Amino acid sequence: MKIESFTENELQQISNIIVAAFTHRQLSDLFKERSIGEQGGTPRWERTLLALRDRQKLDGCGNGVAAFVEAAMDPVRFVNDHERYSEIRLDLNKVLAFKGLRLGDDGKLHQAPSARTLNEAEQLADELQNELRRRGVHGDVLAFCRAELLEAIPPNYFHAVLEASKSVAQKIRNKTGMAEDGAQLVDRALSLNKPLLAINSLQTESEKAEYTGLANLLKGMFGTFRNPVSHSPRVLWKVEKQDALDLLCLVSYLHRRLDQAVRTHNNP
Repeated sequence: MKIESFTENELQQISNIIVAAFTHRQLSDLFKERSIGEQGGTPRWERTLLALRDRQKLDGCGNGVAAFVEAAMDPVRFVNDHERYSEIRLDLNKVLAFKGLRLGDDGKLHQAPSARTLNEAEQLADELQNELRRRGVHGDVLAFCRAELLEAIPPNYFHAVLEASKSVAQKIRNKTGMAEDGAQLVDRALSLNKPLLAINSLQTESEKAEYTGLANLLKGMFGTFRNPVSHSPRVLWKVEKQDALDLLCLVSYLHRRLDQAVRTHNNP
């Protein structure tokens, strides 16, 4: 795939963003790795800009710059600093969106819809992942739906909804040893008579109401999101971005409550 040459402004932004992860010595090693000749410059951003500008001029296209970005953003370089990797990747994707490119979580560039405005660029970047972090969504939710929601181009909200709901049922099964699913799983695990999971002592009416409320919330989540999605073709049951975000926040809350639940001595 031939990539259109990056504009001077785009090169400047890429240089400013990417050097945050590299020392001068590491930049030198990276230039050698990609066979990019240095053209001077004192600050790291200037060294990078001059080198990338010259390489692009020699190539007559943006492929050399793109290869440099992929090499710099190899996930292995960030095994001990995932947060920095995500921040740099998000900022790069805002610039790359103007070229119809997106840096995936695998560190590779993929074709994506092109942005014409800054608002579009921010929307096409990994703003979804950023928003989920801002909201503090539970890690188990992200682990279940990462491929569908965070790495797909464009994000697959339909299957993300399904996978997120599965994560709740799986946590209940893991804690209880049960094999059921959906409402049947909840009814047995959170029964008022012989509960398998305890979130309180069930001694007062308020505690019983809290218990019943959580059970109803779990069953409501399965009935509202999981059942329609799992039984309907994608083209007939459309899941919008806002719906996906709201669901993930609900599932995140349910995960946190289940994390606090204690296994009782009752037999399944």
